[in-house]
Amino acid sequence: MLTTACVALSSSLASLAFVAGYGLARARWRLVALPEGRRSDEATFTTLHIAAMAAPALRTGLNRDSARKAVRHLRTLLGTQAVAITSTEAALAWEGPCTDDVLTYARAALAAGRPQVFAGEPHGAVVVPLTVDGTVVGTLAAFDDEVSAALVRTVTEVARWVSGQLELADLDASRRRALEAEMRALRAQISPHFVYNALTTIASFVRTNPKRARELLLDFADFSRYALRRAHDFTTLADELTCVDRYLLLERARFGDKLRFTMQVAPEVLPVPVPFLCLQPLVENAIKHGMRGRGGAGEVRVVVRDAGPEAHITVEDDGAGMDPECARRMLDEDPAREGSGIGLANVDLRMRQIYGDGYGLVVETALGAGTKVRLRVPKSQLSSL
Repeated sequence: MLTTACVALSSSLASLAFVAGYGLARARWRLVALPEGRRSDEATFTTLHIAAMAAPALRTGLNRDSARKAVRHLRTLLGTQAVAITSTEAALAWEGPCTDDVLTYARAALAAGRPQVFAGEPHGAVVVPLTVDGTVVGTLAAFDDEVSAALVRTVTEVARWVSGQLELADLDASRRRALEAEMRALRAQISPHFVYNALTTIASFVRTNPKRARELLLDFADFSRYALRRAHDFTTLADELTCVDRYLLLERARFGDKLRFTMQVAPEVLPVPVPFLCLQPLVENAIKHGMRGRGGAGEVRVVVRDAGPEAHITVEDDGAGMDPECARRMLDEDPAREGSGIGLANVDLRMRQIYGDGYGLVVETALGAGTKVRLRVPKSQLSSL
Protein backbone atom coordinates (compact mmCIF):
# COMPACT_ATOMS: atom_id res chain seq x y z
CA MET A 1 0.00 0.00 0.00
CA LEU A 2 2.81 2.40 0.85
CA THR A 3 4.59 1.66 -2.43
CA THR A 4 1.43 2.36 -4.40
CA ALA A 5 0.97 5.65 -2.57
CA CYS A 6 4.57 6.69 -3.33
CA VAL A 7 4.17 5.82 -7.00
CA ALA A 8 0.95 7.83 -7.19
CA LEU A 9 2.64 10.78 -5.48
CA SER A 10 5.73 10.79 -7.72
CA SER A 11 3.53 10.44 -10.81
CA SER A 12 1.43 13.38 -9.63
CA LEU A 13 4.50 15.57 -9.11
CA ALA A 14 5.81 14.75 -12.58
CA SER A 15 2.43 15.56 -14.09
CA LEU A 16 2.24 18.91 -12.32
CA ALA A 17 5.79 19.77 -13.39
CA PHE A 18 4.78 19.40 -17.03
CA VAL A 19 1.55 21.34 -16.50
CA ALA A 20 3.53 24.17 -14.90
CA GLY A 21 5.68 24.38 -18.03
CA TYR A 22 2.61 24.36 -20.26
CA GLY A 23 0.95 27.00 -18.09
CA LEU A 24 4.04 29.18 -18.41
CA ALA A 25 3.91 28.91 -22.19
CA ARG A 26 0.20 29.78 -22.37
CA ALA A 27 0.45 32.60 -19.86
CA ARG A 28 3.75 34.08 -21.07
CA TRP A 29 2.02 37.16 -22.44
CA ARG A 30 0.68 37.95 -18.98
CA LEU A 31 4.12 37.55 -17.38
CA VAL A 32 6.14 39.32 -20.06
CA ALA A 33 7.18 42.10 -17.69
CA LEU A 34 8.80 39.58 -15.33
CA PRO A 35 12.33 38.16 -15.65
CA GLU A 36 12.50 34.65 -17.15
CA GLY A 37 13.26 32.90 -13.84
CA ARG A 38 10.51 34.81 -12.08
CA ARG A 39 8.02 33.79 -14.78
CA SER A 40 8.86 30.13 -14.21
CA ASP A 41 8.50 30.52 -10.45
CA GLU A 42 5.13 32.26 -10.86
CA ALA A 43 3.82 29.53 -13.17
CA THR A 44 5.00 26.78 -10.82
CA PHE A 45 3.50 28.44 -7.77
CA THR A 46 0.19 29.04 -9.56
CA THR A 47 0.01 25.44 -10.77
CA LEU A 48 0.73 24.01 -7.32
CA HIS A 49 -1.72 26.40 -5.68
CA ILE A 50 -4.55 25.44 -8.04
CA ALA A 51 -3.75 21.75 -7.67
CA ALA A 52 -3.80 22.11 -3.89
CA MET A 53 -7.31 23.58 -4.08
CA ALA A 54 -8.57 20.70 -6.26
CA ALA A 55 -6.88 17.89 -4.32
CA PRO A 56 -9.04 17.74 -1.14
CA ALA A 57 -12.21 17.06 -3.14
CA LEU A 58 -10.53 14.43 -5.31
CA ARG A 59 -9.14 12.69 -2.21
CA THR A 60 -12.73 11.81 -1.26
CA GLY A 61 -13.14 9.69 -4.41
CA LEU A 62 -14.92 10.15 -7.73
CA ASN A 63 -18.53 11.26 -7.25
CA ARG A 64 -20.76 14.17 -8.20
CA ASP A 65 -19.86 16.26 -5.17
CA SER A 66 -16.08 15.82 -5.51
CA ALA A 67 -16.24 16.38 -9.27
CA ARG A 68 -18.30 19.56 -8.80
CA LYS A 69 -15.80 20.96 -6.30
CA ALA A 70 -12.72 20.05 -8.36
CA VAL A 71 -13.80 20.81 -11.93
CA ARG A 72 -13.50 24.60 -11.78
CA HIS A 73 -9.97 24.35 -10.41
CA LEU A 74 -9.06 21.90 -13.15
CA ARG A 75 -10.41 24.28 -15.77
CA THR A 76 -8.26 27.04 -14.31
CA LEU A 77 -5.28 24.68 -14.29
CA LEU A 78 -5.75 23.80 -17.97
CA GLY A 79 -6.83 27.24 -19.12
CA THR A 80 -9.33 25.77 -21.60
CA GLN A 81 -12.81 26.93 -22.57
CA ALA A 82 -14.48 24.11 -20.66
CA VAL A 83 -13.72 21.01 -18.60
CA ALA A 84 -15.92 18.05 -17.70
CA ILE A 85 -15.51 15.04 -15.43
CA THR A 86 -17.47 11.87 -16.05
CA SER A 87 -17.83 8.49 -14.44
CA THR A 88 -18.13 5.40 -16.63
CA GLU A 89 -21.87 6.02 -16.89
CA ALA A 90 -22.67 9.73 -16.45
CA ALA A 91 -21.35 13.27 -16.67
CA LEU A 92 -20.62 14.20 -13.06
CA ALA A 93 -19.72 17.90 -13.37
CA TRP A 94 -18.60 20.48 -15.91
CA GLU A 95 -17.37 24.03 -15.98
CA GLY A 96 -17.75 26.21 -19.07
CA PRO A 97 -19.68 25.66 -22.32
CA CYS A 98 -19.38 21.89 -22.78
CA THR A 99 -21.08 20.28 -25.77
CA ASP A 100 -23.87 17.74 -25.50
CA ASP A 101 -21.46 15.17 -26.92
CA VAL A 102 -19.40 14.98 -23.74
CA LEU A 103 -20.80 11.59 -22.70
CA THR A 104 -20.45 10.24 -26.26
CA TYR A 105 -16.81 11.36 -26.28
CA ALA A 106 -16.28 9.86 -22.82
CA ARG A 107 -17.65 6.47 -23.89
CA ALA A 108 -15.30 6.42 -26.87
CA ALA A 109 -12.32 7.15 -24.63
CA LEU A 110 -13.48 4.54 -22.11
CA ALA A 111 -13.82 1.93 -24.84
CA ALA A 112 -10.38 2.73 -26.27
CA GLY A 113 -8.72 2.95 -22.84
CA ARG A 114 -6.49 5.82 -23.99
CA PRO A 115 -6.74 9.58 -24.73
CA GLN A 116 -8.99 10.55 -27.61
CA VAL A 117 -9.14 13.77 -29.65
CA PHE A 118 -12.39 14.99 -31.20
CA ALA A 119 -12.97 17.78 -33.71
CA GLY A 120 -16.15 19.76 -33.23
CA GLU A 121 -17.89 23.09 -33.27
CA PRO A 122 -17.50 25.44 -31.61
CA HIS A 123 -14.78 23.59 -29.64
CA GLY A 124 -12.66 20.49 -30.11
CA ALA A 125 -12.16 18.09 -27.23
CA VAL A 126 -9.46 16.03 -25.57
CA VAL A 127 -10.84 13.19 -23.43
CA VAL A 128 -8.55 11.09 -21.20
CA PRO A 129 -9.54 8.05 -19.09
CA LEU A 130 -9.14 8.25 -15.30
CA THR A 131 -7.86 5.10 -13.65
CA VAL A 132 -7.63 3.69 -10.13
CA ASP A 133 -5.40 0.68 -9.59
CA GLY A 134 -5.47 -0.10 -13.30
CA THR A 135 -9.26 0.14 -13.59
CA VAL A 136 -10.86 2.91 -15.66
CA VAL A 137 -13.34 4.79 -13.46
CA GLY A 138 -14.17 7.85 -15.54
CA THR A 139 -12.77 10.53 -17.85
CA LEU A 140 -11.43 14.05 -17.84
CA ALA A 141 -12.55 16.07 -20.89
CA ALA A 142 -11.16 19.46 -21.94
CA PHE A 143 -12.79 21.62 -24.65
CA ASP A 144 -10.95 24.43 -26.44
CA ASP A 145 -10.91 26.43 -29.66
CA GLU A 146 -7.73 24.79 -30.85
CA VAL A 147 -6.69 21.26 -29.97
CA SER A 148 -2.90 21.21 -30.19
CA ALA A 149 -0.41 18.49 -29.40
CA ALA A 150 0.64 20.46 -26.32
CA LEU A 151 -2.96 20.57 -25.08
CA VAL A 152 -3.34 16.82 -25.58
CA ARG A 153 -0.19 16.20 -23.57
CA THR A 154 -1.27 18.62 -20.84
CA VAL A 155 -4.75 17.16 -20.43
CA THR A 156 -3.17 13.72 -20.31
CA GLU A 157 -0.79 14.81 -17.54
CA VAL A 158 -3.57 16.48 -15.55
CA ALA A 159 -5.64 13.31 -15.91
CA ARG A 160 -2.67 11.34 -14.55
CA TRP A 161 -2.53 13.69 -11.59
CA VAL A 162 -6.30 13.37 -11.01
CA SER A 163 -5.95 9.58 -11.24
CA GLY A 164 -3.18 9.77 -8.63
CA GLN A 165 -5.46 11.65 -6.25
CA LEU A 166 -8.25 9.14 -6.82
CA GLU A 167 -5.74 6.35 -6.21
CA LEU A 168 -4.86 7.89 -2.86
CA ALA A 169 -8.57 8.22 -2.07
CA ASP A 170 -9.00 4.53 -2.79
CA LEU A 171 -6.05 3.72 -0.52
CA ASP A 172 -7.60 5.81 2.25
CA ALA A 173 -10.90 3.97 1.82
CA SER A 174 -9.12 0.61 1.83
CA ARG A 175 -7.27 1.58 5.01
CA ARG A 176 -10.53 2.59 6.68
CA ARG A 177 -12.15 -0.70 5.69
CA ALA A 178 -9.16 -2.64 7.01
CA LEU A 179 -9.24 -0.75 10.30
CA GLU A 180 -12.98 -1.29 10.66
CA ALA A 181 -12.45 -4.99 10.04
CA GLU A 182 -9.70 -5.00 12.67
CA MET A 183 -12.02 -3.36 15.19
CA ARG A 184 -14.70 -5.96 14.49
CA ALA A 185 -12.05 -8.63 15.02
CA LEU A 186 -11.01 -7.01 18.30
CA ARG A 187 -14.57 -7.12 19.56
CA ALA A 188 -14.81 -10.75 18.57
CA GLN A 189 -11.61 -11.48 20.51
CA ILE A 190 -13.03 -10.53 23.92
CA SER A 191 -12.02 -13.62 25.83
CA PRO A 192 -14.78 -16.26 25.69
CA HIS A 193 -13.37 -17.63 28.95
CA PHE A 194 -14.07 -14.30 30.64
CA VAL A 195 -17.64 -14.22 29.30
CA TYR A 196 -18.27 -17.78 30.47
CA ASN A 197 -16.71 -17.19 33.89
CA ALA A 198 -18.55 -13.89 34.38
CA LEU A 199 -21.94 -15.43 33.59
CA THR A 200 -21.17 -18.45 35.77
CA THR A 201 -20.23 -16.15 38.65
CA ILE A 202 -23.42 -14.14 38.25
CA ALA A 203 -25.46 -17.33 38.16
CA SER A 204 -23.90 -18.42 41.45
CA PHE A 205 -25.34 -15.34 43.17
CA VAL A 206 -28.85 -15.61 41.75
CA ARG A 207 -30.20 -17.71 44.64
CA THR A 208 -27.90 -16.69 47.49
CA ASN A 209 -27.69 -12.94 46.82
CA PRO A 210 -30.15 -11.73 44.13
CA LYS A 211 -29.24 -8.08 44.66
CA ARG A 212 -25.55 -8.82 44.09
CA ALA A 213 -26.42 -10.86 41.01
CA ARG A 214 -28.42 -7.95 39.60
CA GLU A 215 -25.53 -5.51 40.18
CA LEU A 216 -23.06 -7.83 38.50
CA LEU A 217 -25.41 -8.40 35.59
CA LEU A 218 -25.65 -4.64 35.07
CA ASP A 219 -21.84 -4.39 35.24
CA PHE A 220 -21.56 -7.16 32.65
CA ALA A 221 -24.11 -5.38 30.44
CA ASP A 222 -22.16 -2.11 30.68
CA PHE A 223 -18.91 -3.87 29.80
CA SER A 224 -20.46 -5.71 26.85
CA ARG A 225 -22.21 -2.59 25.57
CA TYR A 226 -18.95 -0.68 25.56
CA ALA A 227 -16.91 -3.48 24.00
CA LEU A 228 -19.40 -4.13 21.20
CA ARG A 229 -20.98 -0.82 20.33
CA ARG A 230 -18.04 1.53 19.68
CA ALA A 231 -18.17 2.72 16.09
CA HIS A 232 -14.92 4.70 16.18
CA ASP A 233 -11.35 3.73 16.74
CA PHE A 234 -10.70 6.19 19.56
CA THR A 235 -12.42 6.71 22.87
CA THR A 236 -11.56 8.79 25.92
CA LEU A 237 -9.34 7.56 28.69
CA ALA A 238 -12.29 8.08 31.06
CA ASP A 239 -14.47 5.64 29.08
CA GLU A 240 -11.64 3.14 28.75
CA LEU A 241 -11.06 3.22 32.51
CA THR A 242 -14.79 2.76 33.15
CA CYS A 243 -14.62 -0.38 31.01
CA VAL A 244 -11.63 -1.58 33.02
CA ASP A 245 -13.47 -0.87 36.27
CA ARG A 246 -16.46 -2.97 35.18
CA TYR A 247 -14.12 -5.75 34.13
CA LEU A 248 -12.32 -5.70 37.48
CA LEU A 249 -15.60 -5.76 39.42
CA LEU A 250 -16.67 -8.88 37.55
CA GLU A 251 -13.31 -10.56 38.12
CA ARG A 252 -13.36 -9.58 41.79
CA ALA A 253 -16.78 -11.24 42.13
CA ARG A 254 -15.24 -14.38 40.67
CA PHE A 255 -12.06 -14.49 42.75
CA GLY A 256 -13.35 -12.78 45.89
CA ASP A 257 -10.72 -11.45 48.31
CA LYS A 258 -7.99 -13.34 46.48
CA LEU A 259 -7.95 -10.56 43.87
CA ARG A 260 -7.00 -7.10 45.03
CA PHE A 261 -6.85 -4.13 42.71
CA THR A 262 -6.25 -0.41 42.93
CA MET A 263 -6.66 2.37 40.36
CA GLN A 264 -4.86 5.69 40.70
CA VAL A 265 -5.76 8.22 38.00
CA ALA A 266 -4.80 11.88 37.47
CA PRO A 267 -8.13 13.63 36.71
CA GLU A 268 -6.60 15.97 34.12
CA VAL A 269 -5.88 13.09 31.72
CA LEU A 270 -9.41 11.66 31.67
CA PRO A 271 -10.40 13.45 28.40
CA VAL A 272 -7.27 12.22 26.56
CA PRO A 273 -8.18 10.23 23.41
CA VAL A 274 -6.87 6.65 23.44
CA PRO A 275 -7.23 3.70 21.08
CA PHE A 276 -10.35 1.67 21.81
CA LEU A 277 -9.74 -1.39 24.04
CA CYS A 278 -6.08 -0.60 24.73
CA LEU A 279 -6.20 -1.06 28.54
CA GLN A 280 -8.59 -3.93 29.25
CA PRO A 281 -6.29 -6.50 27.57
CA LEU A 282 -3.41 -5.35 29.76
CA VAL A 283 -5.51 -5.74 32.90
CA GLU A 284 -6.75 -9.15 31.73
CA ASN A 285 -3.16 -10.24 31.16
CA ALA A 286 -2.17 -8.97 34.62
CA ILE A 287 -4.92 -10.99 36.29
CA LYS A 288 -4.17 -14.07 34.20
CA HIS A 289 -0.48 -14.05 35.15
CA GLY A 290 -0.73 -12.28 38.49
CA MET A 291 -2.99 -14.90 40.03
CA ARG A 292 -0.57 -17.62 39.03
CA GLY A 293 2.14 -18.77 41.41
CA ARG A 294 0.88 -16.89 44.48
CA GLY A 295 -1.50 -19.50 45.78
CA GLY A 296 -4.25 -18.21 43.52
CA ALA A 297 -4.10 -14.69 45.00
CA GLY A 298 -2.70 -11.48 43.65
CA GLU A 299 -2.90 -7.72 43.28
CA VAL A 300 -3.31 -5.61 40.15
CA ARG A 301 -2.47 -1.90 40.15
CA VAL A 302 -3.44 0.57 37.43
CA VAL A 303 -1.75 3.98 37.57
CA VAL A 304 -2.40 6.80 35.09
CA ARG A 305 -0.18 9.89 35.40
CA ASP A 306 -0.09 13.24 33.67
CA ALA A 307 3.30 13.61 31.93
CA GLY A 308 3.04 16.94 30.12
CA PRO A 309 2.27 16.21 26.45
CA GLU A 310 1.55 12.55 27.26
CA ALA A 311 -0.42 10.33 29.59
CA HIS A 312 1.67 7.54 31.14
CA ILE A 313 -0.15 4.35 32.09
CA THR A 314 1.17 1.35 34.01
CA VAL A 315 -0.59 -1.93 34.68
CA GLU A 316 1.28 -3.98 37.29
CA ASP A 317 0.75 -7.30 39.03
CA ASP A 318 2.64 -8.98 41.87
CA GLY A 319 2.46 -12.44 40.35
CA ALA A 320 5.16 -14.93 39.47
CA GLY A 321 6.52 -12.84 36.62
CA MET A 322 8.24 -14.39 33.63
CA ASP A 323 11.54 -14.61 31.84
CA PRO A 324 12.15 -11.34 29.93
CA GLU A 325 12.79 -13.35 26.79
CA CYS A 326 9.32 -14.86 27.11
CA ALA A 327 7.84 -11.36 27.37
CA ARG A 328 9.69 -10.32 24.22
CA ARG A 329 8.28 -13.30 22.35
CA MET A 330 4.78 -12.37 23.50
CA LEU A 331 5.15 -8.93 21.92
CA ASP A 332 6.63 -10.41 18.74
CA GLU A 333 3.80 -12.89 18.24
CA ASP A 334 1.39 -12.58 15.34
CA PRO A 335 -1.67 -10.96 17.00
CA ALA A 336 -3.97 -13.15 14.91
CA ARG A 337 -2.62 -16.25 16.69
CA GLU A 338 -3.65 -15.10 20.15
CA GLY A 339 -6.85 -17.04 20.57
CA SER A 340 -7.70 -16.37 24.21
CA GLY A 341 -8.28 -12.63 23.94
CA ILE A 342 -6.95 -9.46 22.37
CA GLY A 343 -3.48 -9.98 23.81
CA LEU A 344 -0.43 -7.81 24.41
CA ALA A 345 0.90 -8.24 20.87
CA ASN A 346 -2.27 -6.77 19.38
CA VAL A 347 -2.21 -3.72 21.66
CA ASP A 348 1.51 -3.22 21.01
CA LEU A 349 1.02 -3.40 17.24
CA ARG A 350 -1.87 -0.93 17.26
CA MET A 351 0.03 1.58 19.39
CA ARG A 352 2.99 1.44 17.00
CA GLN A 353 0.76 1.80 13.96
CA ILE A 354 -1.01 4.82 15.39
CA TYR A 355 1.75 6.75 17.15
CA GLY A 356 5.01 5.30 15.83
CA ASP A 357 7.50 2.68 17.03
CA GLY A 358 8.45 4.76 20.06
CA TYR A 359 5.00 4.17 21.55
CA GLY A 360 5.01 0.39 21.75
CA LEU A 361 4.44 -1.40 25.03
CA VAL A 362 7.30 -1.68 27.52
CA VAL A 363 7.21 -4.83 29.64
CA GLU A 364 9.27 -5.02 32.84
CA THR A 365 9.34 -8.49 34.36
CA ALA A 366 11.52 -11.18 35.91
CA LEU A 367 10.88 -14.57 37.45
CA GLY A 368 9.37 -14.08 40.89
CA ALA A 369 9.15 -10.30 40.51
CA GLY A 370 5.74 -9.72 38.95
CA THR A 371 5.10 -7.87 35.69
CA LYS A 372 4.69 -4.20 34.86
CA VAL A 373 3.44 -3.02 31.45
CA ARG A 374 4.01 0.61 30.51
CA LEU A 375 1.96 2.52 27.95
CA ARG A 376 2.47 6.09 26.69
CA VAL A 377 -0.31 8.00 24.93
CA PRO A 378 0.10 11.47 23.37
CA LYS A 379 -2.60 13.86 24.53
CA SER A 380 -3.34 14.91 20.96
CA GLN A 381 -4.95 12.25 18.78
CA LEU A 382 -2.70 11.73 15.74
CA SER A 383 -4.81 9.36 13.63
CA SER A 384 -7.54 6.75 13.65
CA LEU A 385 -7.09 2.99 13.93
